[in-house]
Amino acid sequence: MGTLILLHDRLSQTILFFALICALWGFWRYFRREGVRGDFWGALLILEAVILVQGLLGFVLVWMRLQPVRGGIHFLYGVALALALPLVYVYTRSQDGRREQLIYSIVLAIMVGLALRAISTGG
Repeated sequence: MGTLILLHDRLSQTILFFALICALWGFWRYFRREGVRGDFWGALLILEAVILVQGLLGFVLVWMRLQPVRGGIHFLYGVALALALPLVYVYTRSQDGRREQLIYSIVLAIMVGLALRAISTGG
């Protein structure tokens, strides 16, 4: 049980730092007048996979009756993180231009804030 809590905690830190790195990388690419390329898509896919694994561990912890300190809002932040990238992908119609690079970068910066709030409400 303690191992799952520790893993859930460490994955939250991984999501926070990886989203920050991707956001900075995305803004850097935008200011260099570049669009979204395969390497950036790959990083987003990895980030989304880690978020989904984090959510799965969260469900296991809830199933084991281990609730976060502020349960409802913590779950809301987690769902928002999990849906952010797929919703942007649908919104941009999977295009890969410079405009889309900026949109992904802004959403990634927002995800950093969401990850910080999720960590603070998880307790």
